Amino acid sequence: MDTAKIKKYVLPYLPYTIIFWFFNKCGESYRITPEDDMLLKVAGAISNLNITLSQPMPSFHPSDLLVGLIGAAAIFVIVWHRKKNAKKWRKDIEYGSARWGNRKDIEPFIDPKPDNNIILTASESLTLNNRPKNPKHARNKNVMVTGGSGSGKTRFWLKPNLMQLHSSYCITDPKGQILIECGKLLQRNKYELKVLNTIDFSKSMHYNPFVYIRSEKDILKFTTALIANTKGEGKAGEDFWTKSEILLYCALIGYIHFEGPEEEKNMNSLVEMINAMEVHEEDENFKNAVDYMFDELENGNAEEGIKPQPDHFALRQYKKFKLAAGVVNCRRLINQV
Repeated sequence: MDTAKIKKYVLPYLPYTIIFWFFNKCGESYRITPEDDMLLKVAGAISNLNITLSQPMPSFHPSDLLVGLIGAAAIFVIVWHRKKNAKKWRKDIEYGSARWGNRKDIEPFIDPKPDNNIILTASESLTLNNRPKNPKHARNKNVMVTGGSGSGKTRFWLKPNLMQLHSSYCITDPKGQILIECGKLLQRNKYELKVLNTIDFSKSMHYNPFVYIRSEKDILKFTTALIANTKGEGKAGEDFWTKSEILLYCALIGYIHFEGPEEEKNMNSLVEMINAMEVHEEDENFKNAVDYMFDELENGNAEEGIKPQPDHFALRQYKKFKLAAGVVNCRRLINQV
């Protein structure tokens, strides 16, 4: 049994063995007193108590053992009752108990294997294990490091934790130094690096959101996210224009997703379709290339063996867009997009 368990389960009850021994001796002294009258027997027991207490071994007579148990139990109940109803005094910490932690305080939160820790300082770390042996030692793994330029946030905290090589990492690198200084280390340890460089796209990996579209619901999610992140910092436009823009994007993205070949399912195709949407205010019957594409989707093309799809998702969205925007407003919306 370790020291903590001894302190918790043994030491608090050790005094009751002495209390049991004392009452056991009182019971023995009372039992061996020959008087018949109770008062005289009690007086004789008190007189004989010195003799019985001089013998260290307790009495194993059943009545003496019973007296010892009853006495110890009575004292235990009294002490328990007083503790339960005692006032909660905080001796010597009336003005607060906050203090700086030390090495002993952090020890239970550190994994014995150094590589499995988040490095906090030279002597303090935090285990990555979400289920330590003692649940009360589980802690949130978020760390915030604040400091001015040149204070060592990258050199003395980020890089040492990268070198632990115990996790997957998502790193913002505005100066471009971390990739140069730590990239080879990660590659040598079988890490797969993915780089998004918004300054020099020739050095960046690319993200194609069309790959993640699986259903009509995904198209609406993508369209909503696209509009929310391209409207700029100014106030949003009128609700009518926003809804019309959503219908247009849903129609074009839906057409690309459901009808376009794999190599054309990307943002370039979307931009090309928007650029092809010419509108002539003086000619209400004018049709641009995109209009002809949706006409073919609705009516089919017998010569090329294309069947009509009047209930196609993209076609339904395009009709709603044309109906809502009108000819003049359609030109304004396309120019806005």
